[in-house]
Amino acid sequence: QAQLVESGGGLVQPGGSLRLSCTASGFTLDYLSIGWFRQAPGKEREGVSCISSAGGGTNYADSVKGRFTISRSNAENSVFLQMNSLKPEDTAVYYCAAVPCTPFTLTQATLLELRGQGTLVTVSS
Repeated sequence: QAQLVESGGGLVQPGGSLRLSCTASGFTLDYLSIGWFRQAPGKEREGVSCISSAGGGTNYADSVKGRFTISRSNAENSVFLQMNSLKPEDTAVYYCAAVPCTPFTLTQATLLELRGQGTLVTVSS
C-alpha cells in the first residue's frame, strides 16, 4: 500500500531538538515535493515547511524560520524535519504530504487531505 509514514515525534523540553522523518512506502519520493504540516489542539492546521523534488527549493512558515530545517534523502526515500530551539507552541501532531512546494501551499494547510497518522511532538517542561 502506497503511503507516507511520519515518525520521530516525542516529548522534549523547551529549547530541545527533534528530528522528524517522512518515509514513503510502496513508491518513490524522488520526483515529489513534500510538505510538513501541523495541527495543535484547538487550533487550525498550519503549514510548516516544504521541499522541492530536487531539494534545491525550500519554504518555511515565519513561525519556524531559523529553527527548523527541512531536507531529503532519496536514497532513504525520506524527507526530514530537523527542529531545534523548540517552544511549547510547537506542540502539535505533525503530518507530511506530497504537495507543490510554494509559499502559497503553506497557507492552504486547512484545505489539504492528510492521510497519514502523523507524529506527536510535545514541548513541555
